[in-house]
Amino acid sequence: MSAEALAEARAEASTLTSRAGTDDAVQADQDAAAQAAPPAPARRGSLWHDRNFLTLWSGQALSQFGAQITELAIPVLAVLILDATEWEVGVLNAAQVAAFLVVGLPAGAWIDRMRKRHVMIVADAVRAAALGTLPLLALFGALEIWHMILVALVMGVATVFFDVSNQSIIPSLVRTDQIAEANGKLQSTEQLAGLAGPAMGGWLVGVLAAPLAILITVGTYLASFVALLFTRDHEQLRAPEDHKPLLHEIAEGLRWVFGNPLLRRIVGTTGVANFFGTIAATLLPIFALRELGLTPQMLGVVFSLSAVGGLLGAIATPHILKRVGEARAIPISAIAFCVSPFFLPAISLVPALAFPLLVVQFFVTSFTILLYNVTQVTFRQRITPSRLLGRMNASIRFVVWGVMPIGALLAGALGTWIGTVPTLWIAASGELLAGLFVVIGPFWSMRELPDAVPAAPHSPVE
Repeated sequence: MSAEALAEARAEASTLTSRAGTDDAVQADQDAAAQAAPPAPARRGSLWHDRNFLTLWSGQALSQFGAQITELAIPVLAVLILDATEWEVGVLNAAQVAAFLVVGLPAGAWIDRMRKRHVMIVADAVRAAALGTLPLLALFGALEIWHMILVALVMGVATVFFDVSNQSIIPSLVRTDQIAEANGKLQSTEQLAGLAGPAMGGWLVGVLAAPLAILITVGTYLASFVALLFTRDHEQLRAPEDHKPLLHEIAEGLRWVFGNPLLRRIVGTTGVANFFGTIAATLLPIFALRELGLTPQMLGVVFSLSAVGGLLGAIATPHILKRVGEARAIPISAIAFCVSPFFLPAISLVPALAFPLLVVQFFVTSFTILLYNVTQVTFRQRITPSRLLGRMNASIRFVVWGVMPIGALLAGALGTWIGTVPTLWIAASGELLAGLFVVIGPFWSMRELPDAVPAAPHSPVE
């Protein structure tokens, strides 16, 4: 699976994610941002006592639980009910993430001009409405694979706006010294959802059938919608006179990301891992359900048991960071999640052990991706001025998620041409390359990641 979206059986992040030059000096940007935006009210103690954050958290927890159900129900619907081919599954997976490649960059510039919470509210409403059409079509016996592809495209656009806003809203909800705690709590919740969601999804698919199980996810998106209505942020919109032409603002976000040598390496690892991880994730349902003969319920249990790794990873991250440091945690985690994909095709050699080996593979990947994600997401949020948060996240998502539709289409083509298992070996081999960007670099010589790294304001966008 993709490094960010995998342990999303998850961890990518969601799922892998990341978040710095403008033509001005970095410090000047930060000073200007500090003056423009009023500080959030001082809060004491843990965020568990912050009612406003808990409101956001509760909605996100429910929607993440629902997303886990659909993550199983959608491929089951396509593979077992609509009898989709490898190519059709590839197109369906590509449609889910194509928007990051098509509208990812302008979305960041637009989001930096809007209230991020409002963007998330609209996105939740669109996702609920679009996803709700699938069980309706199935009820009347009219559902076809192209309907699923169309819904995936619409939800993909809404998800671009939701995810970029979601990754950018935390600094306007909590103090700077609480950002890491907030990210850790959200990632932990995602893994708890991954722990219960797939097993519940497998049970719902078996009892209610996949189309009706999807209705549960629709309900959780609506719950997130309501929670966001009651959340209060402290974001201050940029003055209209601060708006520049769209292309200029897009370029400013790209320069900020690619002008930062540490972010540039993180993006390289994340992008390559996501590309080859998507190839594996696309063919996983066919491999598990058809070639290994697992039932949807068994696959759901595999995902749930493996999500324990993500949960433990989120819990262990603060302790690991104290022991090895932020900077060294990046290459250490990358080595692990780039090697673990070799477990997947190797299962074809011992199909009798498919269940435990799948659990081990996803456990290791989920644990290490959570360590990687919490560390690098906190780093990029911490160093980026508030006025650039949306564009920073969109620029990174454009690269690291923009490669995913290409990977999904390639998976469908290779799966049709040479077969599922050979394609999985290619994906596993490619993942090894991903870690080189951070393994061969300055991270080993550092302990903590800096609060701000001066970016080369005129460095080329690679």
